[in-house]
Amino acid sequence: MRIREGIKNKRLFTRGVTNDLLASIVVFLVALPLCMGIAIASGVPPARGLITGIIGGMVVNIFSGSPLQVSGPAAGLAVVVAELIQEYGIEMLGPVLLLAGFMQWLAGAFKLGQIFRAMSPAVIYGMLAGIGVLIFASQFHVAIDDKPHTHGLDNLLAIPASIQKAVLPPAGSNHHIAALIAIATIAIILLWDKFKPQRLRLLPGALIGVVLTTAIATSLRLPIQYVNVPGNLLEAVQLPQPAGLFRLLHAPLILEALAIAFIASAESLLSAVAVDRLHSGERTDFDKELSAQGIGNMICGALGALPMTGVIARSSVNVEAGGKTKLSAILHGVWILVLVVAAPGLLRMIPTSSLAAILLVTGIKLIEIEHIRKLQFYGKAPLAIFFATFIGIVVTDLLSGVLIGIVLTAMTLLYKMSRLNIHMRRDDDRSRIDIYLEGAATFIRLPKLAAALEQLPPQKELHVHLDKLAYIDHSSMDLLSMWAKQQEQMGSQVVMQWDGLEDRFRRPFLPGRAIAA
Repeated sequence: MRIREGIKNKRLFTRGVTNDLLASIVVFLVALPLCMGIAIASGVPPARGLITGIIGGMVVNIFSGSPLQVSGPAAGLAVVVAELIQEYGIEMLGPVLLLAGFMQWLAGAFKLGQIFRAMSPAVIYGMLAGIGVLIFASQFHVAIDDKPHTHGLDNLLAIPASIQKAVLPPAGSNHHIAALIAIATIAIILLWDKFKPQRLRLLPGALIGVVLTTAIATSLRLPIQYVNVPGNLLEAVQLPQPAGLFRLLHAPLILEALAIAFIASAESLLSAVAVDRLHSGERTDFDKELSAQGIGNMICGALGALPMTGVIARSSVNVEAGGKTKLSAILHGVWILVLVVAAPGLLRMIPTSSLAAILLVTGIKLIEIEHIRKLQFYGKAPLAIFFATFIGIVVTDLLSGVLIGIVLTAMTLLYKMSRLNIHMRRDDDRSRIDIYLEGAATFIRLPKLAAALEQLPPQKELHVHLDKLAYIDHSSMDLLSMWAKQQEQMGSQVVMQWDGLEDRFRRPFLPGRAIAA
């Protein structure tokens, strides 16, 4: 019996390892072009994106609280990194990321993982849509081998000029050739996603697009820009300098670190929630996952690489490809390292415009119309928060846009918590008045409640319906108690109907004989 169980367990283990091995190869094929493309979008050498992909696989997943989530450079942080480098220089990327990773690790250590899940969906969707527009706007220029502008709005406004360069290129330029490669990449991605054979369904369209356009550009020796990857990966490492670490004491850089930590944490934990819905295995430990992301970003900061998050696209591919344990995500990092070390020449054959085309598609996908439709079911306030966050990010910057969304969410919450509707129904035949209170009876609405109650005439049968109140504070209960006693003294009968409220809200009225449940 024991021998049979041992053989069965061995088969299950072998099958699990095989599934993880195959899944790791598929995830590797998805992650490879994205690592380099996001690095270019962030304004850093592609090799730094590859370093982040390696660390996200080989290191983070060892400590991860989400067994099937895959970590690596994320498009959502490309805008933040690009602005950081433009303002403070690439040498400050490492120190700021070190601090951001430390913030994430502390948040996980102090069990704050659940807090990041409490973000308003309207703010999250608005943030993703705003990032999508900024990525699209910047990569549109990279796709024609042109240099993007500093500000996102400038990139948007300059798109017509870039189109003119691609259609009517200036003398001596090759913008039109790069544009054709980008268009070909996008066409291949769209066609592959729609018509791919069932047997090859796990192969990503981005990889097919890059492989085919690279083959075309290499065979024709097209005079366009190609990915620049060093022969030795260590050449891309940039260790933080003491002067850079001391600059972290400045408030603006602390805010930059806080923005990276916040966005990376929110994106990672939201991705973990989505991954949990895709499988029936072990659930995510959010605090552990947050600490693991912090450790990964501290290591990336020490090496001068890109920030990382848990990424839903790669994670969902991992689940779909049959990944069962952390091994699949760990191995995908190993494969990236092996390729970069063994065959960097292959990566140098990839056109930059082809990677930019992948990010153009990624940027568009971040603007999901379905999110807007979902928010419509919850009223106008969520839609207003969504568009305020979205426009704020595009017009100003990412941190300002997110803060606008958070402030509007807080204001909406305060309004809802302080909203009190008072309805009265009179029955003159029975000398009865029914008073219905809905919403939240707090000290903020005390003047409104007092004014409404004071208008009621004496010597009536008064029924106060409190069952639809979401909340009532001590000041409102005290007011109702005093008002009820005054009405009794003037010959009225007061009946308080508490159904649905907690017992603690009934106690102040128990001594009153005319007050009933």
